[in-house]
Amino acid sequence: MKDRHDASMDAVDLDHPNSARVYDYFLGGTANWAIDRVFGDELSKLVPIIRIGARVNREFLGRAVRHAVRNGITQFLDLGSGVPTVGNVHEVADTIDPESRCVYVDCEPVAVAHAKVLLERHGDPARQAVLHADLRDVDAVWKAALATRVLDPTQPIGLLMVSVLHFLDPQEEVPGVVAAYRDLLPPGSQLVISHATFDAVPDEQLRQFQAGVELYRQAGIAASPRDRETIRSYFGDFELAEPGLTWLPEWHVNDGPALLREQPAACCFVGGLGVKR
Repeated sequence: MKDRHDASMDAVDLDHPNSARVYDYFLGGTANWAIDRVFGDELSKLVPIIRIGARVNREFLGRAVRHAVRNGITQFLDLGSGVPTVGNVHEVADTIDPESRCVYVDCEPVAVAHAKVLLERHGDPARQAVLHADLRDVDAVWKAALATRVLDPTQPIGLLMVSVLHFLDPQEEVPGVVAAYRDLLPPGSQLVISHATFDAVPDEQLRQFQAGVELYRQAGIAASPRDRETIRSYFGDFELAEPGLTWLPEWHVNDGPALLREQPAACCFVGGLGVKR
C-alpha cells in the first residue's frame, strides 16, 4: 500500500509500527506503511525465521477452521483477525460449507477498512461482517457481533484467538478476558488459540526471539510469550482435541500444509482447539 492519509484513516497511527500491519508485511500483503516495513526488516534481522513463523500461524488458522467445519462448526468469531490476506476464515470455511458465517473483529483501523472492502466486493452481508472493536471489551464485542445477525448464539460458534493473546496488555487481563468469552459460548462451541512461547524452544531461536520481543517492546508493542501451562489454562475446562496443545507445525497436518514440520519448536508457537461440552 502506498503511504497515504485520508479522512477514512484518521485513527491510523503512522508514528509507530503496528503488530497487525507488520504481520501483513511478513505475509507479503500490501496493507502496511513504511514504519511497519522498516520495523519488520529490523525484526527479520534479529529473528530470520519470523517471516516463516507468520506463515506457520496462517497455515494453522486454515487447518483449525477446516477441522472445525468438518466437526460441525458453521459460524466463526475471529478476534484480532488482522489484515485480510490469502486464506481468510470465511474463504477457508466456504470451501467446505458454502453457507458458513463469520464475524471479524480487530482494533486496527487499517485491518478493519481492508476487511470491509474485501467483504463489500466479494462477501455476503448475510454471512460475513467486520467490527472495529477492542476484544478486551468482551460485552461490547459480543453484543455487536450478535447485532450483525450473522451469528446465531443458540448454535455452536468457532471462537478464534490466533496469534493475538500475547499482544494483549496488561497481561493480567488475559485470563479473565478469555474466560468471559468461554462463558458466553454455547455448548458445542470450539475455541482455537495459538500463542507464542519460549518453553523448550531451541537455544538459537530462543536468543533470537528474546531479542525480537525486546524490539517489539521498545516500539511500544506489548509482546508477552507465555509458558505452556499458562496457555493451556486459557482453554479452561474445554476438552482439547487431539493432539492437544502442541507446536503449530504438528497440529492436524492432514488438514492442510504445515511449514517447519522437521523443526516444529523453531516456530516458538503452540496451539490447540478446545471443545465446550
